[in-house]
Amino acid sequence: MTVAMQNLDAVREALPEPAKDLRLNLQSVLASERLGPEQVWGVALASACFVREPRLREAILADARAAGVPDAVIDDARAAAALMGMNTVYYRFRHLVGKESYQHRPARLRMTRMARPASSKVNFELFSLACAALAGCEACVKAHEGILLQQGLTEEHAHDAVRIAAVIHGVAVALAI
Repeated sequence: MTVAMQNLDAVREALPEPAKDLRLNLQSVLASERLGPEQVWGVALASACFVREPRLREAILADARAAGVPDAVIDDARAAAALMGMNTVYYRFRHLVGKESYQHRPARLRMTRMARPASSKVNFELFSLACAALAGCEACVKAHEGILLQQGLTEEHAHDAVRIAAVIHGVAVALAI
């Protein structure tokens, strides 16, 4: 898939020389052969929102819109980033503490959007997996990767989504150096 990314090109050019590899990586990971354009842009946007880098987020958003990504996908990417901002803290805490007593307590955290996304369940799960990987939440990564496989995607799809998230995070870090 060829990806037009006029706004991201400006961000790529702003990367300092020590981050030269990220210029190339950003272009290559967004040219996924397995993920569709909506999934690529949604994963990239969810990741940029999750790492809170406004220049990167706005460039991805502008390029996604220019590529014709529907508002439902954009809204789901934003919702996934926000919900995973909450979930990765809560579920990582439960996992790290490791006490059985916490496993039996209900989370009582509203997550309706995960069950009823605006675009599709598969898209939302991809976006959530990317954010879970960024947060390093083992429980969330396993849960979202498992759902993706149940929904008919492959490990290669999950791998591509996490590669996009990793590069987006690297670019966000590079913009701050």
